[in-house]
Amino acid sequence: MTKYLISFPSAAMDVPEEEVPALSDASHAVVQEAKDAGVWVFGGGIDESISPVMVDSDGTVREGTYPQTTHLEGGYSVLELPSYDSALEWAAKIAVACRCAQEVRAFEYDPAS
Repeated sequence: MTKYLISFPSAAMDVPEEEVPALSDASHAVVQEAKDAGVWVFGGGIDESISPVMVDSDGTVREGTYPQTTHLEGGYSVLELPSYDSALEWAAKIAVACRCAQEVRAFEYDPAS
């Protein structure tokens, strides 16, 4: 089976404050559904209050990030699924719960992982 990344940027989840509790309940319900189905691998949101750092091959830590990932934030789910179509179905469920479109990407197969 293939692992899929289903994600969205923080700005995509633009909902009125009074709808946040319902959104939270709906997103937790989809996570539980994925766990119950045995397809949940990992998920969560990037903690935007903690600045990213770079760790060099010699162990040196420095502020900053790659230019391509300067704005990396949002919510992420990794599911292990039997097909691309299954990934699209789960992305649709997450989109409904989170009230925003979801991006779907497949991880390359690596037998060591």
